[in-house]
Order: sequence, then C-alpha cells, then structure tokens
Amino acid sequence: MDVHEPRPEQEGDGGAGAAPPGGLLDLLSVAAVVLDAAGRIVFWSPQADEVFGYAAEEALGRYAARLLVHEEQRDLVVRLFAEVMGTGESWAGAFPIRHKDGSTRLVEFRNMRLVDDLGDIYALGIAADQSTLQRLETDLALSQRLVSQAPIGIALLDTKLRYVLVNPELERINGIPAADHLGRYPHDILTSLDVDSIESAMRRVLLAGTPLIDQHTVGRTRADPDHDHAWSVSHYRLEGSGGRVIGVAYSVIDVSERHRAAAEADRARRRLTLIADASARVGTTLEVEHTAQELVKVAVPDLADIASVDVLDAAAPALRRSSPSEGPKLFRPLAVAAAYPTPAAAALQAVDRAPYGADRLITQCVHTGRPVVAHAGQEALERIALSADSAAVFAQAGVHSYLAVPLIARNEVLGAFGLLRARNQLPFDEDDVLLAVDLAARAGVAIDNARLYQSVRNTAETLQRSLLPGKLPQPTGLNVASFYQPAQASSEIGGDWYDVIPLARDKTALVIGDVMGNGIDAAATMGRLRTATSAFADLDLAPAEVLRHLDKITCGLEHYIATCIYATYDPHTHRCHIANAGHLPPVLTSSGRLPQLLELAPGAPLGVGGVPFHTTAFDLNPGDRIVLYTDGLVETRHQPIDERLNALVRTLEEPRRPLDETCRWLVDALRDTDDHDDVALLIAQATPDVPHRPRPT
Repeated sequence: MDVHEPRPEQEGDGGAGAAPPGGLLDLLSVAAVVLDAAGRIVFWSPQADEVFGYAAEEALGRYAARLLVHEEQRDLVVRLFAEVMGTGESWAGAFPIRHKDGSTRLVEFRNMRLVDDLGDIYALGIAADQSTLQRLETDLALSQRLVSQAPIGIALLDTKLRYVLVNPELERINGIPAADHLGRYPHDILTSLDVDSIESAMRRVLLAGTPLIDQHTVGRTRADPDHDHAWSVSHYRLEGSGGRVIGVAYSVIDVSERHRAAAEADRARRRLTLIADASARVGTTLEVEHTAQELVKVAVPDLADIASVDVLDAAAPALRRSSPSEGPKLFRPLAVAAAYPTPAAAALQAVDRAPYGADRLITQCVHTGRPVVAHAGQEALERIALSADSAAVFAQAGVHSYLAVPLIARNEVLGAFGLLRARNQLPFDEDDVLLAVDLAARAGVAIDNARLYQSVRNTAETLQRSLLPGKLPQPTGLNVASFYQPAQASSEIGGDWYDVIPLARDKTALVIGDVMGNGIDAAATMGRLRTATSAFADLDLAPAEVLRHLDKITCGLEHYIATCIYATYDPHTHRCHIANAGHLPPVLTSSGRLPQLLELAPGAPLGVGGVPFHTTAFDLNPGDRIVLYTDGLVETRHQPIDERLNALVRTLEEPRRPLDETCRWLVDALRDTDDHDDVALLIAQATPDVPHRPRPT
C-alpha cells in the first residue's frame, strides 16, 4: 500500500492505522508559510492562496514583509521576526495583512522557529482568517451552551454506541454522573428500560440515516426507581464534513405529566364506555342469574381479571344498612367470569351455598353496606377466599388485589359484586371503587327487579297450575292427554287453560281457552272462567249457548277478554259439537286422511259482548284425534299465523305417537325459541264403539 493512500478506520484498529481526516481544519482553512532566515517565502501551502490571495508562484521567493504587510507595520513585523528567529520563542496573535486584492484583513498567526538537519533556521507561520475563527468559536460556544443548558436530555454516542457526551439534564434524568456515562454503552446505563429496542433503534438510524422522532418510552431510571416515567426520545445521525458518520445523538424529553394526563383521559373514556356498555347490557331480562352474568361479563377484562356475583341466600333474612347484623353469612354464587382460563374462577363457584365467616371481607361488605378493598398478602387472601384451599388457589393464580362492592336496592343489601386482579398488575384504586359502585348500583336494581319479578312470576305460575286440572278423567269413548308450559322469556304467565268435563249419558266436554293478559290477574280470571264453564256444562247446553253465558260473565270482568273453544263428544253416536269464541281452529287427524284444520265459525272473543256464537257438528270416529291448543304453540313475532298453522298441520302428518308423547313432540317442534307466551295443549282420541246406554227415565 502506498504510504500516502488514506485508509478508513477499521473496527478494532485501536488507532494503530491511519484514520479518516477531521473536517475542522478544512473549515478553518489553516495556511502554512515558511520563511528562510532572510525573510523570503520558501514554502507556501494551498490554503495560503485563500487566506492571502496569492498563488504559490506569486509568493515563493519574495520577501514576506513586502508582499503581505502594509508599510506602516513592517518595522513591527521585522522586529517580531527577529525575536522568533533569534530567541526561538513562538509568537501568536492577530495581525493585519495586506490581501492581494488590496484589502486589509486580520489573520490569526502562530509563528515558531524551525531548524533543519543542516542547522539552517526557518520561520513557520500558521495562519487562519480571524473572522472564520471567531465564527467557529461562537458556533462552538453556542453549541456547548445549548447542550449544557438545554432543558432536555442530550447524549452523543460514537459509531460503536459508546457515550462521548451527556448533558446535565440527561445526567439528572438517568441519575448517573455524566463522567460515568463516557465510554459505556446504553445497556450499561439504562438497565430498567427496554434497552435492546433502544440500541436497535440507534443502529437503524446509524445505518439508514433516517431520524426517529418522538419515540415514546415508559420505564424507570436510577433517579426515580419507584415510579414509572414517560419520555419522548428522538434519534438522529451525526455527520461531519463530506458525509462522514460521526455517531448518533438522541434527545430526551420527560413527558410524564402529559403521559399521565393522556392515560387518565383514556381511562376516563374507557370507564364511560364501560358504564354505557353496562347500561345497555345489564338488566336486559328479568332473570336474576342472567342479570348477574351480564354484570360480570361487563366487568371483565376492563375492570378486573375475575368478577363474581354472590347473593345472600334466599332463606336468610334480608340485610338492611340501617340495622346491619353480625355473624357469618350464607351466600349463593350466581355468576363468575374470567378474562382468561384460571382455577381461581372455579374456586369462586365451588359450592352452591357458600358459608362465609364473619371475618371474611365479603361478609364485612354486606354487613356495612360499603366497598371493601384488600391487596396482596397471605392474610388478605385467607379473608377473601372461602377456605384455605381456595386461598392457595388464589395465591397460585397470582391474585393480588380484591374489591367487594355491595349490591343494594331499595336500601336492602342483596349480596356482593366481587372483583379480583391477577395478571393486571395495578391494584384497585379509588377510581376503580367508584366505577364498581356505579356498576353495582345499576345491577343491584336490575337484580332486585328480576328477583321481585320472579317472585311474582312464581306466584302466578303456582296459581295458574293450581287452577288447571290435576289428573285428567278418562271419559267414556275417549283417551285424552294434556300439556301446559309457562312462558320462559317474559312475564306472560297466566291465562291459558284446558279442561275435560264428564257429562251425562257418557258425553264429554273438551275445553281450551286463553285469557288475554298475564300475571296473577289473568290466572285468577282464567280460574273464574273455568269454574263457570264447568257449571254451564252441567246444564247440558249446546256449545254455542255455553259460550254465550261465558261471554256475559267475561263482560263483567273489567277489561279482560278471552278466546275459547267448547266441544262436546257423544261416544255412542261419534258426533262432536263444537263452538268457537275467537280461538285458533282445532286440527282433526283421521286414519287414511291428511290432518286438517276444522272450518268453524270464528266467533268473537269472550268479553266483546253482543256477538252470536255458532255450533258446528262433525264425526269423530274411533281412532280420530282432535288437537286443541293455545296460540303460544304456533304464534311467533316473525312469521304470519297462516304459515304457522300450516306448519302445525305438516307436523301432524308425521307417524303417530302416543298421546302424551305427541304433546311434548308438538311443543318441541313448533315452540318459538322466544318462549314469549304460555302453551296449553289438549288432545282427545276416540276409542272403538261403546254399548248404547238408554236414556234414564
């Protein structure tokens, strides 16, 4: 290799070889001029052309004082030259020189004596334009002040990512003296941050030259190891003259307050979203268990990792905040939800009835009617869990924070809304308590409404079933089967009824009806109509006449109306007489023929008043079946009634089943999943001929 050929700096050279030139000398344009003992110019560097304006061929061999100095300064220059040449002492200072263009310029000089190997003496002058020097000095001072006094952290690193400069603000942020940074790498200093990502970003900037601006980092430093801080970090590559890469710089701005404000705003938005979600999702039905499930699903995972609802057992007296009771409490787990599979969720539903002691936090919550918060610790877990085994499960699952909020409605404590955090490392705080109280208040009212509704519903269903026939009679010439199913998805219980009434001369009355309305009043009205129907049946009236009397009674029952079919069957003649009061038509099924809807005069519902009813007769031969039903079997909210009646007929085209099985089969096949109405079914099948009995005298 030619000794004059530059060689780029190599990794691991340690400075042993040639390094790339710096750019500062080029910016200064430092000139070198050598004078012999007589003061003549014998060497002239290319930079001297720029400083003095003369080319080398114009300057070499000429006396420097005459060429470069004004006449009035020549004596001074000659004296200074003699001192340097005589004493060997260097001289430095600014001196006005005469430029080739005739102007006067101040030039900074460094003059010194040189001796060659022959003992000859020379004078070396190193010169630079003073205005250029002053500008660079100003720039350097300004840069130094900006870096040292900047209110943001600034660091410079070399191409190997070693610190070469750290300003006081970054020294304060990192909590490490600037001197301890120098020569070390970021992973030596930023031990509590994601330093791998930081160094990777620096390498990308070094390689591509594209700055990374406003990169957010959250973590802790030695200056404040107990609290998280947020910083905005920008990385950019440093380049010297000619594009030489010097290293990478980064600036750090502490944006913790802004980060906390943004986090609080985001948290507030999420809380408002959670409350809005709860308003829409909690209490959509009047079922206690379903409402509890809605509450825990809303709380997970935004508020807690695991959520539960436990209500005080129905057998225990209701607790009231005005007079709290002491001692253990028996809870019934209603719902549990978890953000991820965890045995801690199962531990909350280990038993159907959970007896919590007086020292348990959930018991304390319902005793006082106030929220209870507890954080990590074996003692806290033992007060949260039902048993020691459950506490061990909680500990293994990483449960570290617990919040119990009372479920209150109408000043009555119904139970508790429990929240656990495990993977979410933040403990429950005051904002979480306020949010949980809000959710629990909404859910408490919904659960109480559902509880009251279910109580009323259970009463109505009990009354309804008590007013329906128990074991059906087995009349002469008929086999009968019945079925009743209350509504499951709404409060529309009560009003559907059926009856089988033995009459004189082996005849039988078949009745089915539906009181429009629901609840206890509808069930009670149904009971009155059923009693009246039995009374009129004993009078051996034609079906139309029975309906006429029932209509008059119903008109006196305030606003209630009802639909009804009343039919009588004579097993000796196999004739059936039937009348309809606004009810859906029965289906007649006969061997060898397709099922068909009976064409009856529809009539008006009972309670309308003033509308005549008509009796229709038809044969019900041995083996024939008549299917009577209420509208809950076929009506839906999405299909026309004609389509549903056709569906009923098509279903009955299937091979015959026993009567009881047919009832269940029809309900399963046709019942709308909405379950919005009661269903009553009555099926009668004519048996073979029976001996004729003479009319009594």
